[in-house]
Amino acid sequence: MTTIALFVMLFVFMFMGTPVAVALGLSSILTILFFGTDSLASLSLKMYETSEHFTLMAIPFFVLAGAFMTTGGVARRMIRFANASVGHLHGGLAIASVMACCLFAAVSGSSPATVVAVGSIVIAGMVRAGYSQPFAAGVVCNAGTLGILIPPSIVMVVYGAATETSVGALFMAGVIPGLTLGVLLMVAIYIIARIKKFPLQPRASAREVLTAGRDSIWGLALVFIILGGIYGGVFTPTEAAAVSAVYAFVVAVFIYRDIGLKQVPGVLLDASKVTIMLMFIIVNALLFAHVLTTERIPQIIAEQIIAWDMAAWQFLIVVNILLLIAGMFMEPTGIILILAPILFPIAMELGIDPVHLGIIMVINLEIGLVTPPIGLNLFVTAGITKMTIGQVIKAASPWLILLLGFLVFVTYIPAISLWLPKLLG
Repeated sequence: MTTIALFVMLFVFMFMGTPVAVALGLSSILTILFFGTDSLASLSLKMYETSEHFTLMAIPFFVLAGAFMTTGGVARRMIRFANASVGHLHGGLAIASVMACCLFAAVSGSSPATVVAVGSIVIAGMVRAGYSQPFAAGVVCNAGTLGILIPPSIVMVVYGAATETSVGALFMAGVIPGLTLGVLLMVAIYIIARIKKFPLQPRASAREVLTAGRDSIWGLALVFIILGGIYGGVFTPTEAAAVSAVYAFVVAVFIYRDIGLKQVPGVLLDASKVTIMLMFIIVNALLFAHVLTTERIPQIIAEQIIAWDMAAWQFLIVVNILLLIAGMFMEPTGIILILAPILFPIAMELGIDPVHLGIIMVINLEIGLVTPPIGLNLFVTAGITKMTIGQVIKAASPWLILLLGFLVFVTYIPAISLWLPKLLG
């Protein structure tokens, strides 16, 4: 009865248009007040305990680093480097857009931020070069999802905190899948460009490529600082986030000088707004997870699935279907915090690697970002292109076939995710 009441209230609030974070927290509080045994005092204590989780401290620092990189012209330099490298190929501008998304994903940790930073520059340029606006918007909308798969990833940090999985291992596990998906998108663009005879750009000279690469090197170095520092034992993922924020500040203000010291308070304010939004969702979702755990819902579901004698491959089909549906209606952070406590113990019982499960969840959430009706990347793309949301959905939908095929590929070939973390021990 308690479980039914919890989920009924959650979905009623969401269908009423209540923000997801408020719906999660309100349904949890009302469930405990009317059906549970906990007191309100215990709830306030639980909210405080969840919000002070050490791993979650990485989120505001990664958000701040991404804000400095976005505002500080790093994206513009990465786009220039990508265009100089591959712009002469068939569909070169579109391929360069995907390459730029890969590069910026490696410093931002956020898909919407990647779409804004890259899309606001390249979509208009692609249209001027002769590409249709729907094609340009569809490419960037889907390539922007790499922001949560290529490390560092805020969603991976949340998964690590929710399941006590190594964030460093998750970061390394995302490298090969992220690069593979980027290459698949580029190959698909190349084939389409050859068929539709998209315009070719003049080949950049070796000097131009080297110059563009040199200009973007300070931004790209952040990737090696974060991953090298974590796996070199210099600092933890949370400390790496703090280092990345300081580094991004120095690069944007003192090296590239795209931001003056007077603009820094504005960047801090923007980053604070995003952090508060994320942390509010996280705290309420962890409160929801606490109610689930108190009522033993994950344990009951796990026992039932194990009693069905479901094989690991069958369970992964259920996981993918469940996450794809959830991704249509909810934000990635909320999905991780609600479903990870339910799915994680079952996966452990079936012998599924926790890092592999994390990558599967992230790829599902990538697809959710471009799936109507709530796909966040769709709304961001509509905002920067002035297209209607219906037009963006139509433009982004054909690429879903590639993303779904990639999901199956990664789900049933664990080595794609686990080879690099295992190699590094």
